[in-house]
Amino acid sequence: MSNRIWVDVEDLFEYARANARPSGIQRLAFEICRALVASEGDRVRFVRHAGAAASFRIVPWAVVAAMFETLTAAEAPGSTLPDLIEPHGAARQSLRKLVYRLPPALRVAVVEAAQASAQAAAAWARVPRTAAAARRRTEERVAPADGGDPDIGFDASTAGDVLLAPGAPWGHPDYAALIAAQRARGIRFALLVYDIIPLRRPEWCQPGLVRIFRTWLPAILPQCDRVFAISQATAADVRAYAARHAVALQGPVTPIPIGTGWTQAASPGSKRPDLPEPGTYALIVSTIEVRKNHVLLFRIWRRLLEELPPERVPTLVFAGRVGWLTGDLVQQIVNAEYLDGKIVVLQNPSDADLAALYCGCLFTLFPSLYEGWGLPVTESLAFGKPCLISNLTSLPEAGGDLARSFDPDNLNEAYGKIREAIEDRTGLAAWEATIREDFVPVPWSATAQALIDAL
Repeated sequence: MSNRIWVDVEDLFEYARANARPSGIQRLAFEICRALVASEGDRVRFVRHAGAAASFRIVPWAVVAAMFETLTAAEAPGSTLPDLIEPHGAARQSLRKLVYRLPPALRVAVVEAAQASAQAAAAWARVPRTAAAARRRTEERVAPADGGDPDIGFDASTAGDVLLAPGAPWGHPDYAALIAAQRARGIRFALLVYDIIPLRRPEWCQPGLVRIFRTWLPAILPQCDRVFAISQATAADVRAYAARHAVALQGPVTPIPIGTGWTQAASPGSKRPDLPEPGTYALIVSTIEVRKNHVLLFRIWRRLLEELPPERVPTLVFAGRVGWLTGDLVQQIVNAEYLDGKIVVLQNPSDADLAALYCGCLFTLFPSLYEGWGLPVTESLAFGKPCLISNLTSLPEAGGDLARSFDPDNLNEAYGKIREAIEDRTGLAAWEATIREDFVPVPWSATAQALIDAL
């Protein structure tokens, strides 16, 4: 294939403006980009959205790589959980004393009002930053700071080229129209779909994202010359959605192999000093949000501490930022005083922190209720660590025969599997040895090659 591949990376830059750490989508998209460059060299070009409604501008690969390196390497300390639900500053103790003098019913109302006010204040505090980011975007489109061409100039000479969206392009206000304009010029369009959870399970997402997906997906699918998916489960979801809603697909929905781990993993030697001691903890690496099902683990650890001596219960480490729809869980953790220290929340861990956490854990957990793939599962196996996973959606694909699964809706089953891993250390060691011997990581070059072959 001699045509060029243009990769839309606008969403990577937009994400980096507002977030300290990459999520799974950004990690996966960047690894695909890096593998495409390694395989195809100058035939792969990168573009961002220009100021005009239907145009792009070139951005050098070096700029994309530098942006992602900053996103994964920068220090990003997170707020403690009490900071997310309690008043701040020196007046905290005085306010607390005053509130506790009130009658119980009035006290509850005042606390709820204070929490709502704090959340509103935090939201208003984000408004200036968001406005400033929008202003910077406008300025960049007028005079690109990265030296990019303000318009890649798609014309007849580029007919047959491919424009690939490997990330999260649904943030564009009318992405379907943007793509339609390129297809009218002879450009083919390929989309990688991670999941359609906002449509399949809207109860686990912010309402705004659900509204975006309800408009974006039926509009963009007919514009796709090729649709790729990160798992068999996601591919099946897209096919079912298209059939149910009479959305025309130009071709098959093709699952691709997903690479394992990070191409440039950080050294555990550069980790933060306050991580738990190796061999003393179980680990879940994930944004803390309702879909990821951290609440199941909270309930299981509560039960473990009721049925076992505390010294026999490993610490449970939540490694990831606090996301949406988790207010109740955060409040429960704080109220329970982190189960007397048996739960540790490490927000915004660096790559060095994650490497150290994986290396030092007894085993990992991923009880998610719905996933497009499950990068933390394959990451755990790549570090040679046993992983206990949900048996739903794509997670059995990610874990294969080396992970052990449970029904995340069955507390007793999940509890039994986790307690067995804790108490049978001989069996756990044998499981780990099997993983280290049998696990075969998928190179990111295989992911890139699958895309190239299909295109």
